[in-house]
Amino acid sequence: MSMFCYQCEETAKGTGCVKVGVCGKDETTAALQDVLTHVAKGISMYAHRAAQLGQRSREMDTFVIEALFTTVTNVDFDPERLEGLIRRGAALRDQAKALYESACAKSGRQPEQLGGPAAWEPESDSSALAFQGQELAIPVRQGLYGEDVVGLQELITYGLKGAAAYADHAIVLGKEDAEVYATFHAALDFLAQEQPSLDDLLGWALKVGELSVKVMELLDAANTGTYGHPEPTAVRITPVKGKAILVSGHDLKDLEELLKQTEGKGINIYTHGEMLPCHAYPGLKKYRHLVGNYGGAWQDQRQEFDAFPGAIVMTTNCIQKPKETYHDRIFTTGLVAWPGVVHIGPDKDYAPVIEAALAAPGFAEDEPEKTILVGFGHQAVLGVADKVIEAVKAGNLRHFFLIGGCDGRKSGRNYYTELAQQVPNDCVILTLACGKYRFNKLEFGDIGGIPRLLDMGQCNDAYSAIKVAGALAEAFGCGVNDLPLSLVLSWYEQKAVTVLLALLHLGVKNIRLGPSLPAFVTPNVLQVLVDKFAIKPISTPEEDLAAILN
Repeated sequence: MSMFCYQCEETAKGTGCVKVGVCGKDETTAALQDVLTHVAKGISMYAHRAAQLGQRSREMDTFVIEALFTTVTNVDFDPERLEGLIRRGAALRDQAKALYESACAKSGRQPEQLGGPAAWEPESDSSALAFQGQELAIPVRQGLYGEDVVGLQELITYGLKGAAAYADHAIVLGKEDAEVYATFHAALDFLAQEQPSLDDLLGWALKVGELSVKVMELLDAANTGTYGHPEPTAVRITPVKGKAILVSGHDLKDLEELLKQTEGKGINIYTHGEMLPCHAYPGLKKYRHLVGNYGGAWQDQRQEFDAFPGAIVMTTNCIQKPKETYHDRIFTTGLVAWPGVVHIGPDKDYAPVIEAALAAPGFAEDEPEKTILVGFGHQAVLGVADKVIEAVKAGNLRHFFLIGGCDGRKSGRNYYTELAQQVPNDCVILTLACGKYRFNKLEFGDIGGIPRLLDMGQCNDAYSAIKVAGALAEAFGCGVNDLPLSLVLSWYEQKAVTVLLALLHLGVKNIRLGPSLPAFVTPNVLQVLVDKFAIKPISTPEEDLAAILN
């Protein structure tokens, strides 16, 4: 059995992983993820038609979200869990068919006879089920439709996967939208078509961008409605003496549950990776035992987790193969899973994590305190918009650079460190996502009291950047593309695709993207993006700065 995957930036040789994923997934896991995506399409084909007739099922809605999120890079590496999801999905697909046929009967319509994913049936044997994934693999579709069509299909699929991750976080906090679910179903139904045109594919890519904006808005409302708007906050980045638990991933609710269950137990909680922005939310930073952030971005976890003297919880994607040295003190929850790693179920009982933390040595002493500043969400930045506008008009603030996105292991990412260091002192750097770890511990100073480095939060907080850019454009009476603002983005996995499509939907142009361009974007598709949106690959910090500031 072989595999093919090119959904992340680290794809082997820049073309595709064919033996084992750079992320660590094997061919069985890859095949089952392809099957799960196929099953989600089958559910959506019926759910989309049922919704048009006024019938929907929340269970089907949320399952499709979970199925897509499960297949994002570095989420679920457990074939047993994947098989369980596939079989549950096949049963839901049958229920979706019944729902659609019932809706047709009530409206006096003749139901369509659907094929493809809607008619697909899983093998009963586990090995045979994985081999079914071979028939669904990208090379098979490339042989049928060509690389350009399949590349655009994957662009849409990856945008949906990233949007599903954000939608899942919002669902956890009680924020849902029937229109969002309907768009997911409609998009997956479109992807099930056998002969899509390039124009329709490009149109749907932008529709997924529109969906992404809605989903990020929904998640922003969920996060701020539950925990308050982020506030500028100094976060300790050096350890405190005592027992310790490290929380990585993206999910705010998981962190809150752990904080509640550890309160008064003498355990300090640290954030890692994309959880750093949690320190800025009033509803989370009120817990005194949330003491700081440990380490950097996800790709350094095997060394950082090895050195961490406590328990570790992975709440969403970002997990790598655990070392034996910490295998018995790392835990997963939500959709993330690794074979043999203890999983905290939906009841969110963190007792095993607490037990592991108490059994571990913890930090022996306090290290000298060092801090970094976070919490510049859209409300915080717009709260000082008058000072920003005044600084621009006075000529004290020349340009804004949004330098952010995913971090990763591939060479070339030192570009972002060097670019940030070379940005002139009369310019402000906005940043978000884990790409900021390339430079967020450096000193940048301020411009008239405005910090030159503004950490806007997680990758989904691209919504904050969108809000700020829109407000500045309105204040200066111009379009977003006319602002003294340049976007220099790094990408790794599918949520970065989601953010990119959102920006393209909003008409943002001249985005610089790196460290390499996606393997699924063929030369012909790239040319369309260049012609329409002036997307360009990064070059060198010196060349890009000269081009931007001139």
